[in-house]
Amino acid sequence: MQQEEPEDFCIATGKASSVRDFVELAWSYFGKKIRWEGVGINEKGFDSETGDLIISVDSAYFRPTEVEMLLGDPTKAHEKLGWFPKITLKDMVFEMMEHDLKLLKTN
Repeated sequence: MQQEEPEDFCIATGKASSVRDFVELAWSYFGKKIRWEGVGINEKGFDSETGDLIISVDSAYFRPTEVEMLLGDPTKAHEKLGWFPKITLKDMVFEMMEHDLKLLKTN
């Protein structure tokens, strides 16, 4: 907001992470691990201790024009703004988990 001229910037880590990575981090918040079975649309994640099914692929959530990989390039933000990420993916996922658990307790 303090720039002389308006510009578009990509605020991103520049690192790729999958939905699987995100799910594994979210489940690790509880000190647990996921055992994966199947491939593609048939992939399922099970609690490694109990064997309970905790996640599966649902094609209802596919994007109409899915791309193989999305990766933001923050170079311009680094160079022009001196911006760098201040949080890791793990820390962000844990913050999200804490927030959602608080919401569950209050509702």
